[in-house]
Amino acid sequence: MAKLDFWYSIGSTYSYLTVARMRDYARDHGLQVTWRPFDVRRIMMAQNNVPFRDKPIKTAYMWRDMERRAELFGLPINVPAPYPLPDLPLANKIAVLGMTEGWGEDYTIETYRRWFVDGKEAGSDPNLSDSLRAVGQDPVAVLARAAGEEGTALLTAETDEAEALGIFGSPSFVVGEELFWGDDRLDEAAAWAAKAG
Repeated sequence: MAKLDFWYSIGSTYSYLTVARMRDYARDHGLQVTWRPFDVRRIMMAQNNVPFRDKPIKTAYMWRDMERRAELFGLPINVPAPYPLPDLPLANKIAVLGMTEGWGEDYTIETYRRWFVDGKEAGSDPNLSDSLRAVGQDPVAVLARAAGEEGTALLTAETDEAEALGIFGSPSFVVGEELFWGDDRLDEAAAWAAKAG
């Protein structure tokens, strides 16, 4: 089976389009996908790369572009969504913790749906607690672990690996040593994975 690593950061707007369709896409394309949450903000700040802050024209384009793409994919969307997320690292600490226990994908899908459909920012309540309860987790217990040393260490390790791979944005797809950046590169990444497999 073709293999692909899906690197994303909760806090990335365009990642909603990938998160919302990745499971069906992977099934339909025969892909084995590993979901890899990381802290894109840390990497972007290190590169002095802040794509939308103080750029109202570009931001307006982003929201309309996302609306168009969501319509093409048949995805629900309600934009503008709350942005940027004040608790981006916490949202990703929870996701990476969940990946180690088997509920991270479900949490990611739930928190993105609440963010882009219900307008509730990821990483904060009520989204945080509601998303965790929806995937069978105790919000108080998970938050304590995610906000502590365990969550910090896990997210730091994943972000370090993303940085070492040359990842600079979210979503990104890695096939072997090949990097594909952006939701609009998913088809190319899948084709490369099929070729490599």
